[in-house]
Amino acid sequence: MRRTGTTRRGALAATGALAAGVVLSGCGSDDDTGGSTKGSAHGGARTAADGASPVHAEKALRTGATRTTATLLAGYEHALRAHPTTATALTPLRDAVRAHLKALSPEKTPALGMARSRATGPAAAVKELAAAERSAADAYTALLLEAPGELARLLASVAAACAAHAYLLTELAKETPA
Repeated sequence: MRRTGTTRRGALAATGALAAGVVLSGCGSDDDTGGSTKGSAHGGARTAADGASPVHAEKALRTGATRTTATLLAGYEHALRAHPTTATALTPLRDAVRAHLKALSPEKTPALGMARSRATGPAAAVKELAAAERSAADAYTALLLEAPGELARLLASVAAACAAHAYLLTELAKETPA
């Protein structure tokens, strides 16, 4: 296997920097409504969330995040079954996604979504997973605007992990034979 120039230390540093950036961009107290938020994205999210009880709103956000994670985990399971040669690289990432699912839905383990793959080879399957990780990171980031403090921190962490996974999978796809 040729060396890509990406080291474990570099990947961890990038992940940490990305996580810090996501967390810091979502920072702020839950009571920061002093001043006019009319017309801002943050103010609009507060208005939408104020219509429901906080517990119900958080449960709805967790349900959406759990659905996204279950679908992502199903994609990993499908890729590992269809392309066993990728197991060494994909298993740790799949296990991390499984841990995200447990963190987002601690009460019960939801059923995995259906994974539809058009990939014909291992490299294409890894590229599909990278795209799914990017999509999941975007979905978690979008939920941050409406999430209360602790859930927002969890979503930011999971979004950062998904972004790091997407990067690692993109690099892996370059090395994986078609």
